[in-house]
Amino acid sequence: MSGAPGTAAAPEIPLLAVDGLHHWFGGLHAIDGVSFSCRAGAIKAIIGPNGAGKSTLFNLVAGSFPPAEGRVSLAGREVTGFPSHRIASLGVMRTFQSSRLFPGMSVLENVMAGRYARGRSGFLAGMLRLPAARRDERDARRRALETLEHFGMADLAGADARSLPFGRQRIVEIARALVGEPRLLLLDEPACGLNIQETERLGDLIRGIRSRGVTVLIVEHDMSLVMGISDEVVVLDRGSLVAEGTPREVQADPRVVAIYLGEA
Repeated sequence: MSGAPGTAAAPEIPLLAVDGLHHWFGGLHAIDGVSFSCRAGAIKAIIGPNGAGKSTLFNLVAGSFPPAEGRVSLAGREVTGFPSHRIASLGVMRTFQSSRLFPGMSVLENVMAGRYARGRSGFLAGMLRLPAARRDERDARRRALETLEHFGMADLAGADARSLPFGRQRIVEIARALVGEPRLLLLDEPACGLNIQETERLGDLIRGIRSRGVTVLIVEHDMSLVMGISDEVVVLDRGSLVAEGTPREVQADPRVVAIYLGEA
């Protein structure tokens, strides 16, 4: 139902809002007053040259460590300083730039691990193999198999995850994040180490994730991937936000052109 005549519609609350973040490492001002938001259902990219502060900003959002100043909010709820496991329990899952698959575990077991942030039984119930813990394990197995089937990797469920080609390992890591049913998926340089064909398939996979209602925030160096899949792009340089907009707007911004001039 529309509002009364003459009344303005309430502003949409973004899924993620970052407000005035600052962070220092010793004397280095790694993040300098960065603010941006990400609406639900969007793919938003964070780009910038090496040392721009992308990974630091990403880690602040993920709860790897708290900001020195500023706020992070999720769907209007402030989560500043929440540890990473609590951020995950609120529906924020992530991948990492370097492979973090568990050695000696199968593809299925690695993917199942992403479900435990949603488990209800707790550590003690798991240790004692109580019925609630067994139900959680059955649920994790079912969800993991469904996710692998969706990615066409169900036939590899029993394989040693670390033995797979690097591109497949990336998909396992994304599947592990997705099995936790995130509202917001954080992808940290997912195309790192992939060839052109693998990167193209990754782009299709990320679009498919968004079509399932998952919001995606991605840090990435591959500009063809970023510009091909993103709804909006944030550009950082030396810890500061220098541009934000659609891929076309960002590509035409003279500040961005100056930052990337001469870079591969």
